[in-house]
Amino acid sequence: MSAAEDGERGGDAQFILRLLASGLFISYLPAALMGRRKCTGAGFMGSLLALALVPLLPENRAAYVVFLALFCAFAVWVAGAARFPGNIHDDPRIVIDEIAGMWLAAALLPRAPAALAAAFVLFRFFDSAKPFGIRRLENLKGGLGIVADDLAAGAAACLLTHAGLLLAPNNFRIDLQGLLKGF
Repeated sequence: MSAAEDGERGGDAQFILRLLASGLFISYLPAALMGRRKCTGAGFMGSLLALALVPLLPENRAAYVVFLALFCAFAVWVAGAARFPGNIHDDPRIVIDEIAGMWLAAALLPRAPAALAAAFVLFRFFDSAKPFGIRRLENLKGGLGIVADDLAAGAAACLLTHAGLLLAPNNFRIDLQGLLKGF
């Protein structure tokens, strides 16, 4: 049986790969809520999932870097191995690439809401617009072509967010206790 036939038929291994590639099927949510559209919203949902999971990632810098490197390699493998009906390269239902890219965007940032929000917005911009040759990375073969453009978008977002922290560190820190005193 070819990989294409296996992708169409499924099976336990493909179910698990689809589960992982789709961010626990979160990529199906926009289509289920809004119907089929050109812009599926799946990448946005994958990025939101990644942002929501950032507090669960290692806080130690070295551990974060090791975890991220291992997760990126895992994401390349999963994205390349998962087969969805239609066998489209970089199927919109694959959002493990957005998760890896967003976690790279948040790399070594303080866990302050403003810093993470800036990383999220910048990542979504770079992932959607794909400037600076990021779009060319989609031409790479297999899972690497699916994940590499998101990692480049994440790296650009990470660099700009860190630059913002250096230039205006106080603008990225929100005193949540101070905000909540008024309530």
